[in-house]
Amino acid sequence: MTAKKEQPSSVSSGRPGSALFPSTPLGERHEGIATGRDVEWEPLVDFRRMDVSENTIHGAIAWAHGNEIVHSFGGNVLVYGRSMMKPFMMKPFVEVLDDMDWSQKAISCSSHNGDTEHVATAQSLLSESEWGLMQCPLDVPLIQFGRQVRRPRRWFHTCSGEHAAILKGMRKMGINRAGYTLPSSPWFPLYLDVLRDYMGKPDWEPLRVAKDGCGFPTVSNTVDELAVMFAGLANRKNDDWIWEAMNRGPDLVGGFNRLDSTCLKAGGGSLLAKEGADGLLGLSVIHPDWPNGLGIVIKIAHGWNSQATWYVARAVLGVLGITLRNPYPLHRQKAFIVPGIVPEMYRGALEEVVTWDEWDPDRDRFTMDWKEYASAMTRSDPFSNEGIGDS
Repeated sequence: MTAKKEQPSSVSSGRPGSALFPSTPLGERHEGIATGRDVEWEPLVDFRRMDVSENTIHGAIAWAHGNEIVHSFGGNVLVYGRSMMKPFMMKPFVEVLDDMDWSQKAISCSSHNGDTEHVATAQSLLSESEWGLMQCPLDVPLIQFGRQVRRPRRWFHTCSGEHAAILKGMRKMGINRAGYTLPSSPWFPLYLDVLRDYMGKPDWEPLRVAKDGCGFPTVSNTVDELAVMFAGLANRKNDDWIWEAMNRGPDLVGGFNRLDSTCLKAGGGSLLAKEGADGLLGLSVIHPDWPNGLGIVIKIAHGWNSQATWYVARAVLGVLGITLRNPYPLHRQKAFIVPGIVPEMYRGALEEVVTWDEWDPDRDRFTMDWKEYASAMTRSDPFSNEGIGDS
């Protein structure tokens, strides 16, 4: 019997796929690009069960006042801005899309759950004859209630509102919409100019441009750069409709129990919040302590963890006088904030922002002294402490 000939791997050296894959499972080093192993992540919050840390969430956080970094904790990490950058991605289109209604403007900056209102609002941006142009991936709603069996559709994708708005904006600007998700599309250089403007770096070029989950380009920025840009959103909130739209329609920006939607509602018009994969939250805050606009960017080292990020956001907003509710309680654990997430001037206020609620039960401990219980079980007469005696 003839032995079956082994087919060479398509990613082995000299084969066509070899140029598309890493050359080593340990990861290559590229000049100017620090990996997650090289940066000094700091603990942001830890989850403890009766005083013992069971889960410690590391990350980085940057505070910017105008163009100045006023506090940095966890290192100036290089990351992709992902969906956190949608308020900036819409900037090239604000003039031509000014005639949209407020719901349509909010959905254009959203990473929505795929609820009925989200889908309907996103679809209203385009005529039915244009729906076939949509190139965001097929998906199901991000959060489903009950047992819902949905056929994957592009409109359910969390980025469908942004895709529809950019397609609409390109049509109104007379830009060819073929290949609209590619960095070669004419809108992309306009977006990079927005980033340069908000960073105050006219000659800046991204070290990397990657494909986001929805197919659009996402560019690499440091956490400090992102914080400066979010400070700019507060300082220039009246330049266009983005700030007002996201605050008018917070539930369109994310949806039920989403962190950015909850932050927007808690701020009452004084802040803008936007989540981003993988583990990002950007906050832009109007506050008397920071007259040039305050930008805060949180990056979770291991990726998206909405509960941990929520505790950190509640802490940083709490010291600024904005009350964000606690997330749903942990299961038999309590969360404890690391003081370094806020500047020194706010350390005292941080101790007043508790990470639990009065109704949050203390489930992580037994109600009896385990030593007394154990000693009772090892007595020669196990009933001697129950008043039964020797009878």
